[in-house]
Amino acid sequence: MIPKLIPERLSVLPFIGKWTLLSLLVAALVGSASAFFLFSLEWATHTRIAHAWLIWLLPLGGFAVGMLYLWFGREVEGGNNLLIDEIHDPKKTIPLRMAPLVLIGTVITHLFGGSAGREGTAVQMGGALADQVHKLFGLPTSERRLLLMAGISAGFASVFGTPLAGAIFGLEVLAIGRMRYDAILPCLLAAVAGDQVGLLWGVQHTHYAIPYIPQPTALCLGAAMAAGVVFGLTGKLFAESVHALAALFKRFVAFAPLRPLIGGGCVAIAASLFDARAYLGLGIPNIVAAFQHPLPSYDFAGKLAFTIATLGAGFKGGEVTPLFYIGATLGNALSPLLHLPFPLLAGMGFVAVFAGAANTPLASTVMAMELFGPEIGIYAGLACVVAYLCSGHSGIYRAQRVGIAKRRGVPENIRLSEWAELRKAPRPSSLQADAGPQNTQS
Repeated sequence: MIPKLIPERLSVLPFIGKWTLLSLLVAALVGSASAFFLFSLEWATHTRIAHAWLIWLLPLGGFAVGMLYLWFGREVEGGNNLLIDEIHDPKKTIPLRMAPLVLIGTVITHLFGGSAGREGTAVQMGGALADQVHKLFGLPTSERRLLLMAGISAGFASVFGTPLAGAIFGLEVLAIGRMRYDAILPCLLAAVAGDQVGLLWGVQHTHYAIPYIPQPTALCLGAAMAAGVVFGLTGKLFAESVHALAALFKRFVAFAPLRPLIGGGCVAIAASLFDARAYLGLGIPNIVAAFQHPLPSYDFAGKLAFTIATLGAGFKGGEVTPLFYIGATLGNALSPLLHLPFPLLAGMGFVAVFAGAANTPLASTVMAMELFGPEIGIYAGLACVVAYLCSGHSGIYRAQRVGIAKRRGVPENIRLSEWAELRKAPRPSSLQADAGPQNTQS
């Protein structure tokens, strides 16, 4: 009996060895690419701040990036949604040019003052580079999925400095309510190693401090759940507004490069009229300020509006850092109403608005503990889960599948984009069905 068990127990070792090597290779590529991207983004941000007039070049920058994608990037225009689709329904290798195109596009967005993030760029670079590893070694389709998920995890972890959250994000983002545990080792290894590679290149991540977290009481936990409702509805508003504006542009502006040209002009004019420099770019200084002192209660709305305008017009960049900004400043504004310390609510909002908009409550909760310390776990967990439930079946990633629905009546395995279209379709009502006979009798 024992001799038979030993080979069975050791049979997992080749799997561990193989995926250790593959994950480390993906991490080296993605961590290095993320480091280069973050340094480029830092240069773009400093240059924009030093030269405020660059905002007036935002329309031209958007047009140039639109032309680049029109000429060279039609196959990779789907971005994060393309990666998710390829993991669910593999078709063909993601072109390597996705990585430089999205990097250039995002740096241009930030150089000229667009309000966008950085996670989308890192995730897309991670997926594109991971798929080249699959192509190099000729791995089967089932293993290609694992590599793509590892690339997503490495990109997310290396750009934010949160390896555990990055690993869970790669597992959780594909489908609502369902995770693939066959990828847990590649995702974890790639996330941890990718973050370390970035640090070796000299990447420095922003640190946030929450000086005091009260002991959990019924009132405090109730306030955390109430905040979660607001955070979830805000995440839903953000996601649906970006998609609605993008659809509106596509409906009325057929030539794709004109969309960021028009949208960039609107952002530049609005930024000048309202002195909205705080809402441009990543907005890291204001995120940090949300943990340090009370901010104007409208700050979250300003960032919300400028990010929706930027991303809805077709500029490149991520959604997550703007969601951090919106959540942190919204939490800061809720402090007088919910009677919780504003640094605590800023930290909860930081992750919970993201949890609602991306449908990733577990990754968001772990991110909170990595960034702010384990003491925030109960508060952040409650806020993230409630936000996730309150955001409904919407999200920033339209290719996400419904694994386990949040409520009855939503079909499983449907894309969020398909569910949105299904909700718009006219449905016969029982009242209309009954109206015919009544009219006939009269």
